Amino acid sequence: MTSTAAPPLLPAPRPSRYDRWMGRVRTTPLLARRLDVWTPVALTVLAALLRFVGLGHPSTIVFDETYYVKDAWSQWLLGYTANWPDGADDAFGSGTVPDSLTAGSFSVHPPLGKWLIGLGMWVFGADSAFGWRAAVALCGTLSVLLVYLIAKTLTSSTPVAALAGFLLAIDGLSIVLSRVALLDGILTFFVLLGCWFVLLDRRRHLDRLRTRLENHDDPRIAWGPVLWNRPWLIAAGVAFGAATAVKWSGLYVLAAFGLYVVVTDALARRRLGVAYWPVDAVRQGVVSFVLLVPVAVVTYLASWTGWLVTSGGYERQSAAGQEADGPWAWVPEPLRALWRFHESIYAFHVGLSTPHGYQSDAWQWPLLVRPTSMHWSQSGDTVEAVSSIPNPLIWWAGIAAAVLLLVLFVRVRDAQAAFVLTGIAATYAPWLLYPDRTIFQFYTVAMMPFLVIAIALAARRIAGSTQPDKRLAGQRVVLIFVVVATLLSVFWYPVWTAMPVPYEFWRLHNWLPTWV
Repeated sequence: MTSTAAPPLLPAPRPSRYDRWMGRVRTTPLLARRLDVWTPVALTVLAALLRFVGLGHPSTIVFDETYYVKDAWSQWLLGYTANWPDGADDAFGSGTVPDSLTAGSFSVHPPLGKWLIGLGMWVFGADSAFGWRAAVALCGTLSVLLVYLIAKTLTSSTPVAALAGFLLAIDGLSIVLSRVALLDGILTFFVLLGCWFVLLDRRRHLDRLRTRLENHDDPRIAWGPVLWNRPWLIAAGVAFGAATAVKWSGLYVLAAFGLYVVVTDALARRRLGVAYWPVDAVRQGVVSFVLLVPVAVVTYLASWTGWLVTSGGYERQSAAGQEADGPWAWVPEPLRALWRFHESIYAFHVGLSTPHGYQSDAWQWPLLVRPTSMHWSQSGDTVEAVSSIPNPLIWWAGIAAAVLLLVLFVRVRDAQAAFVLTGIAATYAPWLLYPDRTIFQFYTVAMMPFLVIAIALAARRIAGSTQPDKRLAGQRVVLIFVVVATLLSVFWYPVWTAMPVPYEFWRLHNWLPTWV
């Protein structure tokens, strides 16, 4: 007698609509190509609409635009930042741009971000709030595209990249810092550009390294090749140099991803059987440093060209008529003056402890304790607000996803998690070193792209189980998360963009007392 297996009590679950759709994409090359082309286009268009529509409102200077708008325009006209007469803010807001004074003003950040803001003012008019903010909005829009490209290069998955790009496109912190003429959105763009270049270099470099070593007759060779032809690494140096030329915090990202480049190369040489891989990695590390860092320095110095070739900038004459001696005798006078300017900037930053109503210590940032209000006005029962608070669900999910990636990295040394965690550490950890400095929650706009990529990686694990029932449940969880996050962005968008709303509607957004 032969026994037969009993039929299952329940029928096997049908594949989800998403799985059926992705199965069709995988078997239809034309459809896959269209998806790869039109997904980033759609995300970029969405980001542009959320950032450019109504960009000129409020028409007045808000928050720290009082520094960057005026500095940008005087720098565009004179080559350096200059002082302005009293009442300049009101004049800009009324569309009547006064003439700046010619005396140089002390600017605490490098020039590149202000050059880009000034370019927008030159194209669209210095008397237009749209002109002040156009360059920042463009950088914010392109940052969404870069997040898509980074996630796609990292995972080779269009859905993962699309989710990361979509979450950044609808996030409030990223939207606000794309609609206010501050430097942080521009900084974020160059950070992301450099990170994408690092990934492109990593892919090309590891492929070439593998090809060279796997074709070797000896399976256990003593030394690997030292590779100089790494154009993407040079491009990353330019991008990170540009980030540092916007704000000095870009230097932390340069250092972190420079270390990432060296470590990933070392681990690759060990996996490929190089006997003396630690010393071999040092040899390649020296080359990587030469390809990455000097071009970053040159890019940074190039941003100071206007200050260097003119004579009226702040401290521009501080080394005039003074003979240098010792090892610095060869340094030209303009560069010696620039060094003194940098000493003043450094002293300002390390000594900045002036209390501010919206300051927030770095340890508070993951908890979202004190977001920054950049504009608030009331007329009767109507309120206009610009609050740089992120979408709360996206933010807290991003923190949770970062913790998940950290656990994953500790347990299995996941390479994708390592890249994202490097970005989070570079844009967050340095601020913990300054507990007494006046800093703000909105600095995390440079961290936000890595958090949404972390969410996308976590979502892939949640929705990617090999067990059909768990896979379907995971996909539903991810879908519910995306829908709720989208609805929250719709709810918050009016108070991110200064739309006139009833006072009681504005109050509904103050979930915590410290959010006022």
